[in-house]
Amino acid sequence: MNHPSRRSRRRVLVVDDDNVTRTLTVRLLEALGHEVDSARDGAEGLAKLKAGVDLVLLDVVMPGMDGFELCEHIRREPNGADVPVIMVTAKASREDRLRAVEAGANDFIAKPVDEAELRIRSASLLKMKEATDALKMYRDHLEELVEERSASLRLTLYDACDAQHRMYLAQLDTVHRLAIVAEYKDRVTARHIERMSEYCATLARGLNLPTDEVELILHASRMHDVGKIAIPDAILQKSGSLSDEEWAVMRQHPETGAAILGNSTSQVLEAGRVISLHHHEWWDGGGYPRGLSGDRIPLWGRICAVADVFDAITSERPYKPAFSNDEGLRVLYDGRGTHFDPAIIDVFAARFDEIRHVQARLRDPINGSTATRVRTHGTSAT
Repeated sequence: MNHPSRRSRRRVLVVDDDNVTRTLTVRLLEALGHEVDSARDGAEGLAKLKAGVDLVLLDVVMPGMDGFELCEHIRREPNGADVPVIMVTAKASREDRLRAVEAGANDFIAKPVDEAELRIRSASLLKMKEATDALKMYRDHLEELVEERSASLRLTLYDACDAQHRMYLAQLDTVHRLAIVAEYKDRVTARHIERMSEYCATLARGLNLPTDEVELILHASRMHDVGKIAIPDAILQKSGSLSDEEWAVMRQHPETGAAILGNSTSQVLEAGRVISLHHHEWWDGGGYPRGLSGDRIPLWGRICAVADVFDAITSERPYKPAFSNDEGLRVLYDGRGTHFDPAIIDVFAARFDEIRHVQARLRDPINGSTATRVRTHGTSAT
């Protein structure tokens, strides 16, 4: 397979049973410089997916296998799990959109297809796919080396990998794309990213920060855990306690994230770098990676620390059940003045009605399972 950055044209698959719509969409994509293939139904679409594609445009209403079912099939295919999918639909109801997200769709375009909207949305997802391919390639290479080398050599290789990541991630100039990359690594974090970023904005407003800074924190905080993209799945998704060696790897993600986001001219990406690097620092200096304390910790990192921990406590994880809001507040108050900035805890309590409203609006889908084991080691909630 060719390296993503060396391919001048991206492969797009259009699946639509309507000849006119399919032909029009193909022509629009070809005009954008893409290599385009098409399919008339789900079965043909799955067959052509095996040839390798970078993006799928998928009609919702089709005879036999509809778009929702086809999207679910694509996600189960080994070569389809990471392929971005855009649903092309005349349906606009909340239920239909939620069903599409549950099936694995990344974005939506309304019929009739608008050329400008198609160009913007397809470009965004294709850049995300390119970054995902690069990150997966480096992660796989890194995991092979980790098996052979010592921990000190692993750190050296991470630094080299981070330098390469920055080269590719420099092309990503929106927070939305980076948040999607994180979702591909661990889908459990998708709603977590949305909730905690809005918690951060709520706290920023409560601290009377300027409107533009509140907006900056809202978007930049979504990248707080982007460094986890370099953490091996065996550690990130482990259901039990982490060993000392595994925690040493896990604790690298703030600096890894800062490296990924560094050296950017984007204000949002620079804010994301600051948050990524400092959201695990403690008010009393007991955090990581640099052991900063008090006002030496940037305010954005202190805000994110509170929002991130509360949402981690009150959300289900592979290694723990979701705890109640009362238990979450108790943990925050217990950490007031040690883990957390006291002033931010006070604002959190004063704005808790707004926090609960965000929590209810962005609640995780019920999956019918409840974890029973709690990860134990250190003090990290995430």
